[in-house]
Amino acid sequence: MKKTIILSALAAFFFASMPLAQAQSKSFNMAKWVEVYNSILKELNRSYVDSLEVGRIQRAAIDAMLSSLDPYTQYIPEEEREDFQMQLTNTYGGIGAVIYKPDVNGNVLINEPYENSPAALAGLRCGDEVLAIDGVSTHGLTSAESSERMRGKPGTTVVLTVKKLRGETKDVPVVRQRISLPSVQYVGMLNEADGYVLLDKFTEGVGQNIRDAYHSLKAQGMKRLVLDLRGNGGGLLNEAVNIVSLFVPRGSVVVTAKGRGIASEEVYKTTTDPVDTEIPILVLVDSGSASASEIVSGALQDYDRATIVGTRTYGKGLVQSIRPLPYDGQLKVTTAKYYTPSGRCVQAIDYSHRNEDGSVGFIPDSLTHEFTTARGRKVRDGGGITPDFTVKGQRYSRLTYSLVLNGIVEQYALKYVCEHESIPAVEDFHFTDYEDFVAYASDKEFDYRSSARALFDDMKKTLSEDGLSEAVAPQLEALEKSLDMDKATFLRLKKDEIIPFIEEEIVVRYYFQQAGIRIRTRHDSQLHEALKQPSI
Repeated sequence: MKKTIILSALAAFFFASMPLAQAQSKSFNMAKWVEVYNSILKELNRSYVDSLEVGRIQRAAIDAMLSSLDPYTQYIPEEEREDFQMQLTNTYGGIGAVIYKPDVNGNVLINEPYENSPAALAGLRCGDEVLAIDGVSTHGLTSAESSERMRGKPGTTVVLTVKKLRGETKDVPVVRQRISLPSVQYVGMLNEADGYVLLDKFTEGVGQNIRDAYHSLKAQGMKRLVLDLRGNGGGLLNEAVNIVSLFVPRGSVVVTAKGRGIASEEVYKTTTDPVDTEIPILVLVDSGSASASEIVSGALQDYDRATIVGTRTYGKGLVQSIRPLPYDGQLKVTTAKYYTPSGRCVQAIDYSHRNEDGSVGFIPDSLTHEFTTARGRKVRDGGGITPDFTVKGQRYSRLTYSLVLNGIVEQYALKYVCEHESIPAVEDFHFTDYEDFVAYASDKEFDYRSSARALFDDMKKTLSEDGLSEAVAPQLEALEKSLDMDKATFLRLKKDEIIPFIEEEIVVRYYFQQAGIRIRTRHDSQLHEALKQPSI
């Protein structure tokens, strides 16, 4: 009996001591590795054969440490805080224009002034050449360096020496302003019934923007709301809650953030009265829809409040918080995972292995869990939001990607502006001079091979490395001949695919960004197919 009592007392003491021992062990390991790190740095500084860039290797060490945790925990030093804040607010101090610099030794071209921006109000137009910025020649400056010189504190003036597209060279003073890039990029009616809202980011105040957009479209006769979240990488969680609040009853759970330990769990509910709990909603998503986009689409899906159409979303179910650091630095650290109202965590099971576009790969049902929506429909977790109706986006040829990425279409648009003082209204504009584009693009150097030809060239190289080229020479020659296509012929073959990109690039230079989006919706096959899907 005495032995049993003694053993029980020892066991109780052992288990009661475990948290203290674990805490001491954790503290010891932390102190140990800090000491080891400092010792290594001091020894490198004293003994390394070459001069040591301490700042560079310290930053590399920090970045490597954080990248081993997840892709979203990041260190933000003081000098990068302004750029980070711009990502959160979509604002910066500057003149409000996209510039283009085809050659570092050439001049800066005004590519696209924003509507009502300081640049536009100062009379700058697409095609104007900026020869100098505050007296400093743009020759030798990179595009980034030129842009940095144009930015500055709102209210200050920058003087641009400009060679006008159809006129003289003169100094143009431009008063910088706080430039706010719109997160709601477009609001308009697609037809007599469907109101369309294109949301690019979840920045501060975007919930109110969507509320205003709803009222504007409703006044125009909207019967169904189309909310386009394709390519929307997220942003502020509270703005996602504000948007869901517009369409579900007050007090509804939108998302639950669960951190380490029960005390860190936080439930986000709607706190305002909705504007409409009945209007049909169609939400467009794709593999670029992440984070706050998944909160909105997941919540509306769980409440059977919207029909989700497109392809499976990115699968980022992690919440980041900002923590202050010494010397005015910041740490963006993952502090929780978020869960939709039905209990789903949309975080990809393995975020270190994704498809080429960053989206979630195939996940078997055996690794996921089943949940139910408000009406009892089955939904699953494991990575992203799976649409109610899958509608794939248009696939583009390798040629089209190459034209866009190499700036051929953009350069042609600048040429077009130089040659055409005006164009018809957006609804009436159709690009018809395609042969002119073919002649222009054919004269440019870029990789115009088809995907099949690129694969053939890789295969041919591998066969040569394996010493098999001679053995299959006749077959290779015949296949190469069938795949060979000159640049102009290939451009003509892909005419219908390329024209929408040309039209969009041209109209934004006459009628600004929203005009380009109107052209985009004209040719958006995924959007048109989504509109045919029934409401859930």
